[in-house]
Amino acid sequence: MIYISAYPVKETKDYFLNSQPLVLASTSPYRRELLARLQIPFQTAAPEVDETALPDEHARQTAWRLSRKKAQAIATLYPDALIIGSDQVALLGEQQLGKPVTHDNAVRQLRAMNGKTVIFHTALTLLNARNGEMQTEVAENRVSFRELDDDKIESYLRKEQPYNCAGSAKSEGLGIALISRMEGDDPNALIGLPLILLISMLEKQNFLIL
Repeated sequence: MIYISAYPVKETKDYFLNSQPLVLASTSPYRRELLARLQIPFQTAAPEVDETALPDEHARQTAWRLSRKKAQAIATLYPDALIIGSDQVALLGEQQLGKPVTHDNAVRQLRAMNGKTVIFHTALTLLNARNGEMQTEVAENRVSFRELDDDKIESYLRKEQPYNCAGSAKSEGLGIALISRMEGDDPNALIGLPLILLISMLEKQNFLIL
């Protein structure tokens, strides 16, 4: 099923120069909030995509592939739109970390990340459904975690409940208290949507932000 919502923005003459509608292929509240910061009209649609990693697939490849599949999944419904697909996969050593979903899984993830560095691969795809042109890039963020005992882990999870976040921590919220260092291309990518990359991609499609 496709869920669609529109974000009201102040209309100015600049918006009428953008001849194609913009659709975010995601119902993630974090991605919606990030995209809304650009103050441009857009809709959201939920792509039905299996997010399971393929055997021997690197985290960067998984994120790349899924971001493209998400954009392509709704292209037939929006044949005239610019469609945004994004996916994030966290990598701890050789282990991919997805959304924990449950409290117990989140505890296990945070215990495993204790005192270690996790690489977050956030892929972004912009598909022009009108002509089939597709751009895909991956932003990388390296996050080093503090030494965390079980009491701190339980306290954090009880307060923020980040069970729908890859890596079990919200860097934009209380999860920052778990982190000792962050390095990366774009802090927005760590939250879920690489806005710096997106702006460049939109400009290549003659879609104006300012």
